[in-house]
Amino acid sequence: MKHTLGKEERLKSKKLIERLYKEGNSVKAFPLRMIFLQTEHTSKFPSQVGVSVPKRNFKRAVDRNRIKRLMRESYRLQKEIVYNNLEKPYVFMISYIGKEECTYEALFLKMETLLTLFVNETKKTKNDKI
Repeated sequence: MKHTLGKEERLKSKKLIERLYKEGNSVKAFPLRMIFLQTEHTSKFPSQVGVSVPKRNFKRAVDRNRIKRLMRESYRLQKEIVYNNLEKPYVFMISYIGKEECTYEALFLKMETLLTLFVNETKKTKNDKI
């Protein structure tokens, strides 16, 4: 698997994002929260992802952009956790809910925890439906 995060893997559709926040479920691994929704999307990839950092917690755009860049990078390197375990297409948004900026190493570990929680949650919901 290529460790890239191309245009088709990013969540850009306003309609999908709106639906995600209305109908989606969430998992948390502080300081990260993932809202996810099982739905069809236009991409050939098994998932589309978006990242967000609230302006309320980080006033300076420089700080928000740095955190978003670190989040995308840590997701990009660990996305095989999700890709190897998904059977249906998902869209999700990863939000940074902490008030303090954390290091890349800490963010990397939290992203791994979050992705594992997400996979476990999707497997649990799949087993509940059977």
